[in-house]
Amino acid sequence: MRPFDLQRPDSLDHAYSLSDGETATLIAGGTNLLDLMKLQVETPERLVAIDRLGMNAIEETADGGVRIGALVTNTATANHDRIRSDYPVLARAILAGATQQLRNRATTGGNLCQRTRCYYFTNIDQPCNKRDPGSGCGAIDGIARLHGVLGTSPHCIATYPGDMAVAMSALDAMVEIEGAGDARRQVPVRDFHRLPGDTPWRDNVLEPGEVITSVILPAPVEGKQIYRKVRERSSYAFALVSVAAVIAMEGETIARADLAFGGLAHKPWHDPRLADLLGGKVPDAALFDRAADLLLEDAQGYGENDFKIPLARRTLAAVLAEATETAI
Repeated sequence: MRPFDLQRPDSLDHAYSLSDGETATLIAGGTNLLDLMKLQVETPERLVAIDRLGMNAIEETADGGVRIGALVTNTATANHDRIRSDYPVLARAILAGATQQLRNRATTGGNLCQRTRCYYFTNIDQPCNKRDPGSGCGAIDGIARLHGVLGTSPHCIATYPGDMAVAMSALDAMVEIEGAGDARRQVPVRDFHRLPGDTPWRDNVLEPGEVITSVILPAPVEGKQIYRKVRERSSYAFALVSVAAVIAMEGETIARADLAFGGLAHKPWHDPRLADLLGGKVPDAALFDRAADLLLEDAQGYGENDFKIPLARRTLAAVLAEATETAI
C-alpha cells in the first residue's frame, strides 16, 4: 500500500473541499477500498473519512417508506425490525453477502459504490480497461467464469458483485445524492450503476464532488419477497446468478412481478418487460420459460461463463415457482 494522507472533515461541505476527485477519495467503512489500495488498484494520495458525519439513521418517510442513511452499516440494516418485516428481500440479500465482520463495517453508500471483483481488474499486471483505459479486457479471451453475459461490451465484461443493490432494484429504491453548494438529486437504484459501454471505468452516475447521503425504500407492497443466490460455496462467495423477487398473486393470476438479477451484468439487471409479460397471467412452466427467453434473448457467454445462461433460466423458474406456489 502506498503512503496516503488521512483527513477527517467536520461536515459534508468540508469533505467536498478536501476531495478534488483525482488524488483524493472518500472512505466510509473501507471494506472494498482498502483491499484495492493494498493491491495498488486504487492509489489515492488522500483519504477523506466521512464515517463520523452522521447519515447513520433508519427513519420512516412521510409516505410510509423508509430512508436508510448512507453510513448505516449492513448489519444494522439487515437486523432492523422494519426492514425484516416489510422488506425481507433486502435483509436476506445483505445476509447472503460477505461475512459478519465485513457487514459490521460495510455501509449502505459504500456497498452501492463497491467495485468489481474481476481477476484482471484486481491484478495490476493484467490488462483491464476499467483500471487502465485502453489496455484491453483480459477476461474476454481469458478467465471469465464470474463474468457478465448481459449488457457487456468489447471493452469490459465484468460484473457488479453486490447483493444489496439487487434487492434494492427489485424494491424500486431511490438513491439520494448531494454535492457542493447544496446540490441534491435522486436517482433510481435501477439507474445508479452504469453498463460498461466504451467507458467501463465509470461504475455509476456519481459525478466528482458528489456523495450518496441515503437510500429511500418506497412504501411496502403486498406479495412474497424472495432472494435466491446461486454460488460455488454456501458462504462468502459472489453470486454466479442471483434473483431478487417481489411477487404478488391475485386469485390464480400474477398481479405484480418485480425482479432484479445479480451476477449477470456490470450492474444489477432489471428488465421492465418481465413485469409486463408476467402480470395478469396464470403461472406455469411455459410462462416461466417465456420470461427466461425474454430475459436472456441478448445473452452472450465467453466460454467459461456459458453455463450462466441456462443457470439463470433455471434460477428464475425456481424463484417464480416458489413465489407463486406453482409446480414445475
